[in-house]
Amino acid sequence: MFVEQRLALGQSLSVEGNQAHYLGKVMRVAPGDTVIVCDDMTGEWAAKVVDAARRSVLLEAVEHLREREEVPDFWLCPALLKKDRFDFVLEKATELGVARIAPVVTRRCVADKLNAERADAIVTEAAEQCARTALPEIAPVMKLEALLRQWPEERVLFFADEDGGEPAADAFCFHEGPAALLTGPEGGFDDAERAMIRAHPAARPVTLGPRILRGETAAIAATAVWMAEAGDWIAED
Repeated sequence: MFVEQRLALGQSLSVEGNQAHYLGKVMRVAPGDTVIVCDDMTGEWAAKVVDAARRSVLLEAVEHLREREEVPDFWLCPALLKKDRFDFVLEKATELGVARIAPVVTRRCVADKLNAERADAIVTEAAEQCARTALPEIAPVMKLEALLRQWPEERVLFFADEDGGEPAADAFCFHEGPAALLTGPEGGFDDAERAMIRAHPAARPVTLGPRILRGETAAIAATAVWMAEAGDWIAED
């Protein structure tokens, strides 16, 4: 469970709202029980239940279990999709270890807004489910033109281009340093957008195989390939 308060040994914290309901009504915790909490700053802690009231649960941090994890410096820049499909992207990108999710609006997007509170809840729940101790950053929704205009020059932007490019696994395998992946909407990028992306000095077009993939499939499949070839799926020497 993620909490907003920075934790330290002996630190007390009061959990309220939905989290308190979950602990009290679903998990049925009682004084003396132990729950696992993360603060997205210092890592994972064991916390003892001091008091379990109807609307709040008082905890005390008693043991530091893990430091906040390091994740690969990899951003996912997916075009916005229909709500349920983009929820899936947020969830799976979190599970896979993406450091930052930067939603993009393109001309063929069926959505142009993202409920920030809902998105935060989805990535937090996904992080809790997979025992991740670092939440991904969710950037504000940005139009494609603005994204490219503000792009940091030191970060390579791999562009999943259905018109072709270097095989993604090959491109990822030999890359070192900050990177990001841009994937398109349900209808794909239009010709003008594709030309604009390819003209950007940071862009590297890649192909995700011979088939046309849904937006959510492309985003998650390519992220998985990245983690396998250049991310934290690689065994340390």
